[in-house]
Formats: sequence, structure tokens, C-alpha cells
Amino acid sequence: MDAATLAFDRHRPRLQGIAYRMLGSVAEAEEVVQDAWLRWHETATEALDSTEAWLVTVVTRLSIDRLRAAKVQREHYSGHWMPEPMLTESPVTPEQMLERADDVSVAFLAVLERLAPEARAAFLLREVFDTDYDEIARMLGKSEAACRQLVHRAKTQVQEGRPRYRVSRETQMRLLRSFAEASAKGSVRELEAFFTEEAELVGDGGGKVQTFTHGLVGARRIAQLYFAVQRRHAGGEPERSVRTELVDLNGEPGLLRFIGGVLESAQTFEFDGDRIARVRAQRNPDKLARIAAAFAR
Repeated sequence: MDAATLAFDRHRPRLQGIAYRMLGSVAEAEEVVQDAWLRWHETATEALDSTEAWLVTVVTRLSIDRLRAAKVQREHYSGHWMPEPMLTESPVTPEQMLERADDVSVAFLAVLERLAPEARAAFLLREVFDTDYDEIARMLGKSEAACRQLVHRAKTQVQEGRPRYRVSRETQMRLLRSFAEASAKGSVRELEAFFTEEAELVGDGGGKVQTFTHGLVGARRIAQLYFAVQRRHAGGEPERSVRTELVDLNGEPGLLRFIGGVLESAQTFEFDGDRIARVRAQRNPDKLARIAAAFAR
């Protein structure tokens, strides 16, 4: 492997991380990193002062351009657009738990959708990747003062959109284990007890599978939906069976639901104390393909 390839691969995780948080799509992030790779090989790399700064700048600008185009496309998206979830390893230390939940959770990526592309880039570079303002200014072609303003406004928007309560990982795991058991054999009343009164379920079917375009609100209605799935697929035949797996999705506990052995949804949750306040159910088969492939091995 040549020196240029080794240098690029050394920075690939950081580049992939920036692109994914910018775009909310693993596939699009990989395409951006591949574009950066092609540009890297067309550049006289020996003349660069900093390999990392050059690569981060290229990936950031490519991501901004792609996000601008994506925002136009998402305006015409069929239903509610949500980020593509990804399987992650369970964090080992408390610091890892906090870090992953804060900067890659589906809830966090959903909040980032409120930001304009350049504001999203400035915020991520500063708050997640700890980049100095002078570097951000060079990457975005703006003054340091303008970048500080972008980050300040973005922080306010992100803070307003974040879940009100932080619930420990142990509590999330306990609640989701119990909820998964109740989803398999519980009553509507038992399921309803897991949700806040004004809980919300939103889904992304991408126009390819049926889901609730504008969300489902209320503990009773959401409980009835889960109960209906349980009843519809009861009977014991393998092609009708429902299986739920507790996994790590984007740094937090989540659930995968398989129907007849096929991944039907990846579900992430927001909590209010010891109850579920919001469910995000990713049902778009295109956005589930990578997770489904991992479980098919």
C-alpha cells in the first residue's frame, strides 16, 4: 500500500464521521468519502501543510454541496424523512456512553436537520470534532466571527430540539427489554403503561412501505398499534412470526423488529423518566439494507 493510501486510510474514520453526521445517510457519506479519495489521488499531496486539514476541508465542502441538493429532494420525499440508522458497538465507559449518545443518536441527527448546511458543518466541526475556529473559517471560506455566529445560533437551535431529559443507559436497556416482552405477549393496557400520555410515533417508509405520514400521537393509539402487530402475526408459522432484537443503534439502545425473518423496522426511542416519549421507526427498506445484511451473515 502506498504512502498516500495509508495517509488517507488513517483519516477515513474521521472523514466518514463528518460526512455521516452532515448527511444522515451511511451510503451518501461513503460516496462523499470516495469522492474525496479520488481528489486526494489527483492532488500533489507532498505540497500540503496538513493532510488532515485538507481532507476534512474537502469532505466538509462536498457534504455541504450534497446536503443542499438533498434538502431540495427531501422537500418532495414521500412521508417523514428520517436518518439512516446504523449498528454501533455497545459503549464500554461512561464517557463513551455520553459521547455517542450526544453526537450520533438518531434524535440528534433529526435535530440537525433544522440547520442550514453551513451552520450544520460549523456546529459539527466545533462541537463534535473540536476544530478551532480559524480552521473552520478556512474550510468554509468565512471569517472567524461569522463562524462563531453560525455555531452560536446552531447551538441554540440544537438545544431547543433535544430531548428534555437524559435517561441512563441502564434504564433505557431495562425499559426496552420489558417493552419488547410486552410487545410479544402483553395486553393493550400493559403496552400503554410504557408510554407518556402524549407520546409520539413517527415512521419513515420512503413511499415503499406503509407508515404514518404525520405520526401517531397518544399512548393508547401507539399501544394499540403494537398490539395489532402482535395479534396479526400470531399463530406460530415461521413466515408470520415476530422477533425483536435489542441492539445498539447510533450509540443508544434500540429495537430491531423482524417479521417472518425479514427486518421490518429499526426503532429508536426518546424517554421521559421511566416512560417512552417518542418512537422513531425506520421502515424504508433502502435504509434498513445494511442492518439487514449484517443480520443475514
